[in-house]
Amino acid sequence: MSPSGESQTLSPCRVCGASALSLFAVIDEKTYWRCATCHATLLDEAHFLAALGERARYETHQNDASDGRYRTFLDRLAAPLIARMPPAQQGLDYGCGPGPLLAMMLTEAGHTVKLWDPFFHRDERALEGTYDFITCTEVFEHFHQPRVEFARLGSLLRPGGLLAVMTTLQTDDARFEQWYYRRDPTHVTFYREFTMRVVAAQHGWTCETPAENVVLFRKG
Repeated sequence: MSPSGESQTLSPCRVCGASALSLFAVIDEKTYWRCATCHATLLDEAHFLAALGERARYETHQNDASDGRYRTFLDRLAAPLIARMPPAQQGLDYGCGPGPLLAMMLTEAGHTVKLWDPFFHRDERALEGTYDFITCTEVFEHFHQPRVEFARLGSLLRPGGLLAVMTTLQTDDARFEQWYYRRDPTHVTFYREFTMRVVAAQHGWTCETPAENVVLFRKG
């Protein structure tokens, strides 16, 4: 892991739009940048996988709806989300993947859930309405252009709506090189809890973390 701190003039931060980033590290011949404003860590765009490679990686994921451990994992997001909603809400599972167990769990709780995913459920009609809640589980870290995605998600939420996010938050720079989350080649943007608060402030949302690596935004 190379030393960080070298100032560079680059495109704006993909998360918050700040104009200057600093070199954070070069690991395995990949360059990572750090935003001084929102504290996100960003893989250089030169290392992004092409769409075919990205999809191939996703198809290796084992997200079995009959796996009780996977249901327990998703319940870390589902339980606090359900607890904060009135009955019979309309939602969108954004980036649902090939096996949308979370949508099934929320449907079991009495809510209606539509699906959208750029590779597995590309139904553009799902992006034409607005929703009481949107879920993004293990999705934010894949966003190539997070600011664009945040704006889209905000436009899809009704006033007072909830955006429920699950992503592993970065906490320790010293462990970044060996961090399993960094090693996934489809993971290109790494957030801290502080980053999420910056995103919320930029969009006029409130933000809370009801469970580890779970963030709930509420649209004003």
